[in-house]
Amino acid sequence: MPKTKYFVTGGAGFIGSNLVDRLLFLGNEVTVYDNFSTGFPENLRDAGKYSGFRLIDGDLLNPDILSQAMSECNFVFHLGANADVRFGTEHPAKDIHQNTIATFNVLEAMRQNSITDIAFSSTGSIYGDAKVIPTPEDSPFPIQTSLYGASKLAGESLIEAYCEGFGFRSWIFRFVSILGERYSHGHVLDFYKQLCSHPGHLEVLGDGHQKKSYLHVQDCIDAILIAIEKSYEKVNLFNLGTCEYCEVNDSINWICKHLGLSPDIRYSGGERGWVGDSPFIFLDCTKMRSLGWTPRYSINEGIIKTLEFLEENQWLQERNK
Repeated sequence: MPKTKYFVTGGAGFIGSNLVDRLLFLGNEVTVYDNFSTGFPENLRDAGKYSGFRLIDGDLLNPDILSQAMSECNFVFHLGANADVRFGTEHPAKDIHQNTIATFNVLEAMRQNSITDIAFSSTGSIYGDAKVIPTPEDSPFPIQTSLYGASKLAGESLIEAYCEGFGFRSWIFRFVSILGERYSHGHVLDFYKQLCSHPGHLEVLGDGHQKKSYLHVQDCIDAILIAIEKSYEKVNLFNLGTCEYCEVNDSINWICKHLGLSPDIRYSGGERGWVGDSPFIFLDCTKMRSLGWTPRYSINEGIIKTLEFLEENQWLQERNK
């Protein structure tokens, strides 16, 4: 990719900070905009060693500060969001404000600064209870099942409308769950924390047969950069995931084996762990693979690398209590 000045929202978060490190390593300038509601300063230690790095502590819901911070940049990675699918019904306005309205604010700040290129982290959750498995980008859209998915889909639509109305160009990525270093929320962390606290038993939401796909964060970043380099449409839309899936029970077995534990598994609920939890997420990534991208890590390897990170970074567990 050509050297440029990138603006990364949510750049102190799990995926964002790994992306920031990669962009800086490639010789670019990067401005991170983050309010540290879910991101951590520790994630930016390596980034701070680069002269081309700038950090702004700011909220996406403050449009004036956002627009000022974005000046002189020429490409936006919009990763800042509320990614809390599980508890969405407990605070329904949170997804709308932090995902949909925040995305509108980002687009308006871009327009004010004459920036036209944006990459957006969307989600496989927008497919809800998909009727086609594996699910392609042009799959018939089902009824939305989570506030998170609905808010991200609204963000996609806003971006597409700005591409049409204001000459923007976008790369929209629908992720499966991402694993790896700096992982800060999700089932691997939840299970790890439980097993550290009470190694004799594990509480599992759902029946353990939910089928999920996962992708390692470095594979995710590889795909994002390849797609931006090799796709040129006004709106470039890609699923990102591996060509495999696993049951929650498979993940439990890998985690317990790595930790040397044999806990009593206690299931609660039926085929869904919570409202909006899809019992089967498996994306068709043929379009992304056609650009020459192939994941380096299997789901099993991604889970183990995530556990190793958690074991080496106990501060993260403390911060998530």
